[in-house]
Formats: sequence, structure tokens, C-alpha cells
Amino acid sequence: MTQISPGLFVSDLATEEWEPDSEVGGEMHILCSGVGVEAGLSRFSEAVGPITWTIPRRETLMVLEGEARIEIAGGSTLHLKAGDIASLPEGAETTWHLKTPFKEFWVITR
Repeated sequence: MTQISPGLFVSDLATEEWEPDSEVGGEMHILCSGVGVEAGLSRFSEAVGPITWTIPRRETLMVLEGEARIEIAGGSTLHLKAGDIASLPEGAETTWHLKTPFKEFWVITR
């Protein structure tokens, strides 16, 4: 991630700036944080067991590679593939089943 000027951030899908994601596993690349929104990329290179994640605030995502089946407690199940976009509500208790390699772009509103 590069901050060009205050509040202006730029990155690239081919970035090599990945760090471990301690909350859900895999790796993440943060585009921006602490500016009223958090946005970045997540990737998983190998198959992992189901991932549980409670959405902290509204999360909007676009699948860039792979597939995800997202079970929402007490609600629907989403089947997403590359090119699909979804927006999940704050507080949704989700279970993710990934087909790897998996990569997504996500935005969490603050």
C-alpha cells in the first residue's frame, strides 16, 4: 500500500506485501485503515477447514479468485465465485468454506 497524499491510497492486485491474518488465517494486504473505512485483499493458497467470522461492521467483498460458500447463521447461504460481489450486515455470524486458491477484495465500513 502506498499513501500518495493524505487519504489517498494505491495498491496492486499483484502486490507482494502480505501479512498473516491472525483472525481468520490466510494472509491479508491492507489498502487503507483508520480513515473511516478499512479495505484490502485476503488470500488463502491452500484448503483450510471452515472459517467462522462474525462481521464487525458492514462488509462488502468481491471474489477475485476461487469460490466461497458462506453460511449465515439463521439466514441464507451464499455461493460466490470469481467476479461475484456481496455485502454482509454488521453482526452476521458466518461460516466460510473456501475453494482455493482464494482471493477477495473487501471493504469494512467504520
